[in-house]
Amino acid sequence: MRGWSDKLRRMPAYDLLKPLLFRLDPERAHGLGKRALLTVAALPSLDARWRRRNRVDDPRLAQRLFGREFPNPVGLAAGFDKDGEVVRAMPALGFGFVEVGTVTPEPQAGNPRPRLFRFPEAASLQNRLGFNNRGMAALAARLDRLHPFELPLGVNLGKNRATPPERALDDYRTLLRAFARRADYLVVNVSSPNTPGLRDLQTAAFLRPLLAEAGEATDRPVLVKIDPDLEPARAVDLCAAAVEAGAAGIVATNTTADLALLPGADPGGGGLSGRVLREKSLALLQALARELYGKAVLVSAGGIDSGEDAYRRIRAGASLVQLYTALIFRGPSLVGDINREITRLLDANGFPTLAAAVGADLRPRR
Repeated sequence: MRGWSDKLRRMPAYDLLKPLLFRLDPERAHGLGKRALLTVAALPSLDARWRRRNRVDDPRLAQRLFGREFPNPVGLAAGFDKDGEVVRAMPALGFGFVEVGTVTPEPQAGNPRPRLFRFPEAASLQNRLGFNNRGMAALAARLDRLHPFELPLGVNLGKNRATPPERALDDYRTLLRAFARRADYLVVNVSSPNTPGLRDLQTAAFLRPLLAEAGEATDRPVLVKIDPDLEPARAVDLCAAAVEAGAAGIVATNTTADLALLPGADPGGGGLSGRVLREKSLALLQALARELYGKAVLVSAGGIDSGEDAYRRIRAGASLVQLYTALIFRGPSLVGDINREITRLLDANGFPTLAAAVGADLRPRR
């Protein structure tokens, strides 16, 4: 009995709570998690304790990108905080930057439930949420109240489900103007599998005029988020065209619609995230980096759940990485663990800074 009690005391709090949370509907559990983060942000003593545990204040991890100092390369991916509710809590988790959204011009409820499914044995999720959010006006008002932001902040932009394809440009134009000065960077999301017809906008013919208008609407950098199901050659051509048209970077990747990657996936459709996406996302990043490294900022997302995996993306050419699904399975200490592992790997490989390691696999070996 004593040995068991000692073991319980040594277990991280999240490991004790996770079995209870996983008995709940995933969306309800997500809501409870956000309320817990709001509590952390509201209590200075608790916030300070979490920061001591999770933040890695190592200047070697810092980079200056998009005119802002990123204290470390690990960011929160879009989808976790669609309405910008827990931005203030993210520094206590150790993140180096935050991306909110996806936001649409008008509020929308998203797709019918159930629409979020956990697969713990694969450390993966399936979602068909469908850009559920409170809309552009609500997010803009919240960001105005939160400004200035402690961390670099991005806003992920998407069209409303009801907007027909021929008017999609109007939605993105509206969003670009609304958030022109409310974020450090903006992301055009044309890659979610959960809005019918959205991925059809992944064409140079659509992105070129959109990015041209973005250059007139905002002085903030605009990135394009692509899906992992594109053929690598097509993805390279598309992203090269986007960069030529003014995109400051590429976020690779969104979730995958390839349900065959996850045995037991719900047949109702949606996108897979987490560990099942890891190698597919990495392979697309590598293809993009061979063409775009040094020409645009590459942000890698999809299946990252360890410092070693984040470091692979960095060496492959990503200046920044993002995660979301791994938080659900690994808990709030994950970001600090990843950053500590990255610093260890920098030391082991003789890199004085993280920036020196970015794209190392692309450079000739001596």
